[in-house]
Amino acid sequence: MNAAEIRAALPQRHPLLLVDRVTSLEPGVVIETVKAITATEPCYAHLGDDATAEDYAYPASLLIESFGQSAALLWLDGSAPSHRLTDDAVLLFVGARDYTVEGRAYPGDVVRHVVRLERVVADTAFATGESWAGERRIATVGSLIAARRPRAAVAEPAPGRTGTGADRTIPANTSAQGGRHVR
Repeated sequence: MNAAEIRAALPQRHPLLLVDRVTSLEPGVVIETVKAITATEPCYAHLGDDATAEDYAYPASLLIESFGQSAALLWLDGSAPSHRLTDDAVLLFVGARDYTVEGRAYPGDVVRHVVRLERVVADTAFATGESWAGERRIATVGSLIAARRPRAAVAEPAPGRTGTGADRTIPANTSAQGGRHVR
């Protein structure tokens, strides 16, 4: 799967589209993806001329986001055509359990994610895996949980919850997720 195919499959857009290429895929079972890290990543824009090499460690939050996007590619590719992501649905990152960062990645590194789909239950997917920088394992994920829900169900406030911010939606194309999430 190349960059154009990845972009077509995921709702994320620059600067949060964090998968560059799929190197192997066994639909519904396992995927390997890569993300090349460069010194021009937006996460480094705030660094001054006095930044140290350690200041360029790739943020763990972006590492897990890249892993999650890889998991979404695996899940969606293994779905029946009628279950694939559409404009009427949103993909939600529910959470991660036992996420352990064991090392760091830096500009010049190519991060490789190995993601295994454990199971899918009622439009909720469970995945596990690890992230590597070269031959160094830099993170493990005990369980990543994602859900696909109808956009209308997610955009509606819970009954009786008004004035708390629960009734606000973010207009399309303004969120960090390419306009595909609400809060």
